[in-house]
Amino acid sequence: MTYLSCVEINPAIPATASVIWLHGLGADGHDFEPIVPQLRLQTPVRYIFPHAPHRAVTVNGGYMMRSWYDIQSFDRPRTEDEAGIRDSERQLGALIEREQQRGIAAARIVLAGFSQGGAIALHVGLRYPRTLAGIMALSSYLPLAEHAAAELADANRDTPIFMAHGDRDTVITLPHAQLSKQALIAMGCPVEWHVYPMAHGVSDAEIEDIRAFLARTLAEVTE
Repeated sequence: MTYLSCVEINPAIPATASVIWLHGLGADGHDFEPIVPQLRLQTPVRYIFPHAPHRAVTVNGGYMMRSWYDIQSFDRPRTEDEAGIRDSERQLGALIEREQQRGIAAARIVLAGFSQGGAIALHVGLRYPRTLAGIMALSSYLPLAEHAAAELADANRDTPIFMAHGDRDTVITLPHAQLSKQALIAMGCPVEWHVYPMAHGVSDAEIEDIRAFLARTLAEVTE
């Protein structure tokens, strides 16, 4: 099996949980690496930051860059790259399976991502056949929303979802994210929703809320 190349940060003692964290368009697995020391979790967590494959991105003139799927417009998409999204679903699924082979139960794995990385975390987390610990979608949205309800796995119907967004985001606008939040709530998913005074990025206040979400979620989940 060929896995995505990843940046990996392991705790000083054997990990009892894993966070798989996907970067945004054009970044790489190092993007969120500096956040780990700020989270100060007592739980020994393995952080995995995959590098997305290089793809041609329409919105950037077809330029090859790290991307989880093609983007035709930064506006709410009329046509989504379903093939690319499904391909990333398979790749992330393989990483989840690998963590279980390394001794981390699915119920101790959190999927996280920023921007289109968050979109893939949501897409995969809702469909994964075994219960996960949680899902974090930062400055993101729900892709292939018209398929989500039909494809929602019973195992993750009650999995806690953390969504955070900036009220000044011009890349993925706040109303777009709010529509995704409403779609998830309509499906019965538990969504913890946060809005911050920022653009398309991450703030110190958001990092503190992420820390609290991870600490609470991983403490609540049992093996």
